[in-house]
Amino acid sequence: MLKQDTTDSRIRSIALPAIATNVTVPLLGLVDTAITGHLGATAYIGAVAIGGMMFNMMYWLLGFLRMATSGLTAQAYGGGTQEKIDVVRWQAMTYGWVAGIAIVVMQWPLLQAMQYFYAPEGEVAEYATRYFSILVWGAPAVLTTNSLCGWFLGMQDARSPMFTAVVQNVANIILSLFFVFVLNMKVEGVALGTLLAQWTGLGIAVWCYHYRHKTKSALWRPILHGEAQFLSVGRDIFLRTLCLVAVMSWFTRTGTAFGDVVLAANTVLMQFFVVTSYVFDGLANAAEAIGGSLFGQGDASGLRLLLRRLAWWSIVVVIAFTLTFTLGGSTFIRLLTNRPEVREMANTFLPYLIAVPAASFVAFLLDGLFIGCTRTRPMLLSVAASALLFFGVLQGFSPTIGNHALWTAYVSYLFLRGCILLAATPALLRKASQRASVTLRTDEAP
Repeated sequence: MLKQDTTDSRIRSIALPAIATNVTVPLLGLVDTAITGHLGATAYIGAVAIGGMMFNMMYWLLGFLRMATSGLTAQAYGGGTQEKIDVVRWQAMTYGWVAGIAIVVMQWPLLQAMQYFYAPEGEVAEYATRYFSILVWGAPAVLTTNSLCGWFLGMQDARSPMFTAVVQNVANIILSLFFVFVLNMKVEGVALGTLLAQWTGLGIAVWCYHYRHKTKSALWRPILHGEAQFLSVGRDIFLRTLCLVAVMSWFTRTGTAFGDVVLAANTVLMQFFVVTSYVFDGLANAAEAIGGSLFGQGDASGLRLLLRRLAWWSIVVVIAFTLTFTLGGSTFIRLLTNRPEVREMANTFLPYLIAVPAASFVAFLLDGLFIGCTRTRPMLLSVAASALLFFGVLQGFSPTIGNHALWTAYVSYLFLRGCILLAATPALLRKASQRASVTLRTDEAP
């Protein structure tokens, strides 16, 4: 059984590197945008922004490759089954590679669908096509790297993903600057620099595997068995992600319908939520890795202790962000925009943002735990039910109270997700106890 100080130490060893990794995630797009901002035409910025959103959408929807891998690996790690650990890695890397190849093969219809959805025009559409056509060749590297990083997390190793992300971002900066300002390439240079950085990231992830996780088995082998569980978990997470995408897309679309000023104010406020999500995701990663390991051991008592300690850390974070947004929210808004009308509008809806950390931390925390324990069906049901609440509140109240309805719907959606998962947690703990009983009977059998 874990002790409190041991639990806190394990949480820090996973959460802090995971937070650092999360912070680096948007840097690839940020670097590309910063470089194109000095190319002399606004069309370049728009093209990279549209191209980046195209890939973000695809990789977000395929995020189940990483999450399913981390949960199954953590349980195998906790259960001490090396063969299962190896099989999950082989499966994850095979599926990541196959999905990446599929994106490359289907790049033309995917590009047409994305352009129809985002509707770029003129030079932006032309440059976005060039950007996409180059960067699409990085899909196998990105998805395989994500899968391998999920395996690292399941192995209680958050440093390898952090190191991979840091090296990849440094490579992206150096290569993109070289292609654009030394070889005088434009959008193509930005895309090529990012592409080579993505393959560099895969190389670093493979190196981390050999350096930190030497085993007698090969890095890559065909799928042997257990693929049904991997695909079942992946299916639930994929459908859950579709619900998340629907809510976030409709949030933006509805804000757009309320006018440019409201859209700009919502965008500014969402930057606050992005920052909080980096920290909460780090704690969720700790719940995912440590919780999955304890579930694999059948250690229900350890899971309860882990939840108590993670809840304590989460409450500290909630208090910190709530005070920061309450006391400094207006100042941060002024830093993000100099438009008086946008500042005024953002301050009007700032109270909703202040409520977001308290409303969302349970959903973040338990999402991580349920992923680690591969109890993905309650996750899917929680997001689906919360999405229905979101659309219901929005449909019922947006005609009368406008953007207030949008934010009320979003905060309610976050809160209900946590409540549903909290109600499902006792069943998860009982399942962990049952695993312990089965293991005990097996060990005692003659």
